[in-house]
Amino acid sequence: MSARGSRSYTGESAENRRLLLLRIWITLTLILGLNYVVWRWLASVNWNTWWISIPLVVAETYSIVDLGLFGMTVWRSRQRAEPPAAPPGLTVDVYITTYNEPPELVLATARAAREIRYPHQTWILDDGDRDALRAASAELGVGYVTRGEEWTGKPRHAKAGNLNNALMQTTGEFILVLDADMVPDPAILDRTLGYFAADERLALVQTPQYFTNVPDSDPLGSQAPLFYGPIQEGKDGWGSAFFCGSNAVLRREALMGLGIMGYVTATERAVTEGLQTARGIVRRAVRRASQPVEREALALTSAAINDALASIGNGEPIGEVTYHLRTRITELSRTIVAGDLVQISADLDELGFSDHGVAVQAREVVASLASDELSPLNALDAVRRTLDALDIGRSDEAQALLPMATISVTEDMATAMRLHAGGWKSVYHNEVLADGLAPEGLDAALTQRLRWAQGTVQVLLKENPLFLRGLSLPQRLMYFSTMWSYVSGFATVVYLIAPVLFLVFGVLPVNSYAAPFFLRFLPFMIANQLLFVIASRGLPTWRGQQYTLALFPLWIQACVSAAANVFGGVPLNFAVTPKVGTSSRRWDLRRIRWQIVTAVVLVAAVVAGLVRLLLQGAEAVGTLVNIGWVGFDLVALSVLVGAVRYRGYATEEEEER
Repeated sequence: MSARGSRSYTGESAENRRLLLLRIWITLTLILGLNYVVWRWLASVNWNTWWISIPLVVAETYSIVDLGLFGMTVWRSRQRAEPPAAPPGLTVDVYITTYNEPPELVLATARAAREIRYPHQTWILDDGDRDALRAASAELGVGYVTRGEEWTGKPRHAKAGNLNNALMQTTGEFILVLDADMVPDPAILDRTLGYFAADERLALVQTPQYFTNVPDSDPLGSQAPLFYGPIQEGKDGWGSAFFCGSNAVLRREALMGLGIMGYVTATERAVTEGLQTARGIVRRAVRRASQPVEREALALTSAAINDALASIGNGEPIGEVTYHLRTRITELSRTIVAGDLVQISADLDELGFSDHGVAVQAREVVASLASDELSPLNALDAVRRTLDALDIGRSDEAQALLPMATISVTEDMATAMRLHAGGWKSVYHNEVLADGLAPEGLDAALTQRLRWAQGTVQVLLKENPLFLRGLSLPQRLMYFSTMWSYVSGFATVVYLIAPVLFLVFGVLPVNSYAAPFFLRFLPFMIANQLLFVIASRGLPTWRGQQYTLALFPLWIQACVSAAANVFGGVPLNFAVTPKVGTSSRRWDLRRIRWQIVTAVVLVAAVVAGLVRLLLQGAEAVGTLVNIGWVGFDLVALSVLVGAVRYRGYATEEEEER
């Protein structure tokens, strides 16, 4: 694969040799890593300083697990051969999603989409509802879709809501999703639709995201060649290639089926929870009941609710189950009141009031209690109100069916995971078929990465793939590996603190830096770095490694804010990432203040370590090891220097002027 990320299939024989070498190196690296971390747990933890020694070895264990998940991912990292030819006669809708991007940018993408060679219908999905863009779309001859009145006062679900709204207003068998800045190649459908004809259970074909406004130095780490190369190819090998939100073709049937299943599941959950609430009401009422007739009525009510829950569990239609339950409770109420009426009438006759108006009035009052609206037992009224409150029509949403997952701000990953859980398949076609624009400023780039991380952690907390029914074990691990990677921020904090404690205070987190340590640590570290070289097939990956460490405050913020959202309802303040006009001549260091503080502390620790070594006779080997450790951290953090200084992409002609 070239630097641009285009296809360069080398042939089956050469690919098999490369894959064999990769697997041998993965095995070697994991053996060395396990040898090191087991030795760390069993023989090298300094229990005198357990408060840093234990977190450090836990962080190292996290890294070994992360390495194992990466190794498993690229174990099947194989490039596909040429795709099947696209069959004629398929109907395709091309969606261009937009909210507040400049109209000229959206229209440039729409013009290119209109020129896609395979017959299709192009639609601009304008979540900003702009009259000027509507008029320009009509002039260009492309469709225009925006939200209707049904969305007023209802959750909008950002991009997922925009796509769901369009799915209800278009009819194409297949959907090509493009971000507003992703200009498609005219051959994009010719190169992807053939996969669907070859497999009727295929729901998704994802292609890479490539950005034309990124210089070769890639100071913001936008291109992600490792992810859109070996990682996605590896996930594809395990049957779990992700939907990445753009440059992907999806089967409408799969999405609509997902929406139906989601509706059924959500409705079943709501009804089940409502019935369980009603059963709790009845059980509490039984404990307070003093009359036999009340206890009997409540027992019959509880039995009716249990029968309804069992029926739902057996797959019977929810509407029929709830209707029959309401009918049984109404009949039960009438039976009880009728019994009371007979008893009261007998009592009145015995007292000699049968011929008086008071008896007639009494019978009329008691008879009214047997109506559909009233019950002599408050518990039955409460159960009826609970049943009436069941929202089978999903009135809290603008539309009952939500094909695109709305549980996260990263609707793409959540949707793909549900598709795979439903038995649908995906393909990663590693050929650049659309050119996009990356953020041109550090603040915009960090905003984008924060949203990705928050959304991924949201999915982990709401629908943990390890426990999602329908996924195979490899699919569970492929999704989990991506989610697991965002926990690295906490491990990085430990890696940063440990050398500082040694250099400044002489706190030793390991028993010693003697030969047993180096004989295990150095071979593992060397093999680990070479693994990235072999797995990447010559693609530049160091920038990505730098950002993995340098953005540790962002990963921690994402984990904390996502947890607060899921468990506490704290909003995430979703923001669309600006792609143009994001560079600035002014340095704004507020977004990286924690990295700046960290760098200052690390430099001060090196100075302190040298002073202790030269003047106080500190342990030489340990000091040099930790200075080297700090040096690695500083080199990783230095990526932010270029990012802060970056002033946006410029062509060679512009630079010459």
